[in-house]
Amino acid sequence: MLRSYGLREHCLRRNLTCSGESDDPIVIPSDSVWVDVFDPTFQEREAIRSFLGVDTPTRDDLDEIEISSRLYLEDNAVFMTALILSGTDSADPQCRAASFILAGDRLLTVRYSEPQPFNTFANRAERQAHAWLKGELVLAGLLEAVIDRTADVLEKVGNEVDVVSKQVFSSNANDASKDYQQILLRLGAKNDLTSKARESLISLGRLLAFLSQAMDQRQSKDIKGRIKVMTRDVQSLSDHTTYLSNKITFLLDAILGVVNIEQSRIIRILSVAATVFLPPTLLASIWGMNFKLMPELEWSHGYALALVSIVLSAVVPYLLFRWRKWL
Repeated sequence: MLRSYGLREHCLRRNLTCSGESDDPIVIPSDSVWVDVFDPTFQEREAIRSFLGVDTPTRDDLDEIEISSRLYLEDNAVFMTALILSGTDSADPQCRAASFILAGDRLLTVRYSEPQPFNTFANRAERQAHAWLKGELVLAGLLEAVIDRTADVLEKVGNEVDVVSKQVFSSNANDASKDYQQILLRLGAKNDLTSKARESLISLGRLLAFLSQAMDQRQSKDIKGRIKVMTRDVQSLSDHTTYLSNKITFLLDAILGVVNIEQSRIIRILSVAATVFLPPTLLASIWGMNFKLMPELEWSHGYALALVSIVLSAVVPYLLFRWRKWL
C-alpha cells in the first residue's frame, strides 16, 4: 500500500495516488513531500524508482543487523533503518524495522508493520501549517512521534509494574487471593516489552547520530537542534528501560522467594503433622497386632489406657512444637 503526502493550504495532507487498472503503472503526484509505503508491490517499487530515483529496500534488507546495511549514503540519498515498536496494546507486541530515505527534499518511508506513530503523525500534520515544508522536517516529526510513543509505552509499563509491586508486597492482601503464576506471566510480558523498547531506542540512537552527520554534510540547520533534543530523549528513555528491567528482575526474584517461603511453610506444616501423628500410629500398630499373649488385652482398663496413651502421644509433640514456635 502506497500513500503520498503533499502540501495543500500549507499543511501536509494525503494525495490521491493515481493508478489505473491492476496492470497500469502507479503515478505519484509530483508535489509529494512524503511517500509512505507498506509492504510494497512490484508496481509500487517501480513508481518509487521513477519518482525518487532510488530502489525500495526489501524485507530482507530491513532485517539486516549490520550498521553498514542500515545506515548509509547512496545516490545522494540518505538510507536509515531503525526498529520501531508496533502492536504494543496487543498480546503480541513487535519490534520491526522501518526504513527512512531522504532523497533531496523528499522523504520515503518503507515498512512491513503498522506502527501507531505513522498514523498519529499523519493526522497531526494535517492540522499544522508551515511545519512540514521539506522531507527532512517530516523525518524529524516522524522520529519525534516514534520517541513520544515509546515514552508512553514505557510510562504505561512502569505504572503496571508499580501495581504488581503493591500487589506482591501488600501486607493487607490475602495471600490466598494472589495468583503468583499470573503475576509472573504479567511481569514476563512487561519485561519482554521493555526489552523490545530498549532495542528500538538503541537503533534510534544510532540513526540520530548518523542523521546528525548527514545534516552537517547537507549544511541543514533546520533540524540540528531537534536532533539534539531527540538524542537526549532517547538516552533518557534508554536509562529508564534499564531501571524498569532492574525493577522487573527484582520483582521476579521477590515473587520466586515468596513462593519458596510459602512452599517451605507448607512442607513444615506437613512435616510437623506427620511427626505429631507418628507416635499414635506406632501405638495403634503395636496394640493392633494379633498376638495371643498380650497382657494389655486382659486389663479391665486397657482400652481406656490405650486411648489416653494415643491422645497424649499426639498432644505432647504438638505442645512441644508450639513451645519451640515451630508452628
